[in-house]
Amino acid sequence: MNKRNYYKELENKIDGFQKSGVVPKLLLHVCCAPCSSHCLEFLRQYFDVTVFFYNPNITEEAEYRKRVAEEKRLIEEYNRQVDEKNFEGMHSDEHARKIAIIEGEYDPKEYFEAVKGYEDIPEGGERCRKCFELRLRKTAEIAAKEGIEFFTTSLTISPLKNADVLNEVGEEAARFINEKNAAEIAFLPSDFKKKDGYKRSIELSCKFGLYRQDYCGCGFSKAEREKQKAEEMTR
Repeated sequence: MNKRNYYKELENKIDGFQKSGVVPKLLLHVCCAPCSSHCLEFLRQYFDVTVFFYNPNITEEAEYRKRVAEEKRLIEEYNRQVDEKNFEGMHSDEHARKIAIIEGEYDPKEYFEAVKGYEDIPEGGERCRKCFELRLRKTAEIAAKEGIEFFTTSLTISPLKNADVLNEVGEEAARFINEKNAAEIAFLPSDFKKKDGYKRSIELSCKFGLYRQDYCGCGFSKAEREKQKAEEMTR
């Protein structure tokens, strides 16, 4: 069985929209400003984008507040570019559209309930899948509620995240919400790390001075990262 090329699938869908003159609405789940930077720079040229910041997996409230504030600051910068029609140093052009944002409820108890029984699973395993399911199902729910045709996530830009798992979970979330709510939303396939997407996100983080964290957000990933750093110091 051939491995799916999610980035090519995304390009093909965009090509179809452009040929038909359609500008679809898209709800983009984002995990942080650095990861969303390239995704938004790219997607705002082809979609009417609304960001959905929903990350109850971020255990520490101070960390959550810092990340959501950076996301809002980045969106303000991008919207200012559209107002001023100034895209110098960007991979966007005059087709770029302004970006809206919806902030989801911050309740870490939702996350801990979702991953209950998987606390000791290493990063990248089944605990992470449960986390993806929680966040993408909520994204699908909000897309249906707001009448937004497509949804996807910035998580696929990370080299540490499995695009196959994320796309599978996203498509499952779409099916679940469509059956539950008689909706007609679709998950937009993506693998934003492709074609130097991750590299571009680092460049944009430097350009806008974005806060870049070195762990996913949950206390489990933070503890694992701190253990790795301690081991590196002893080598």
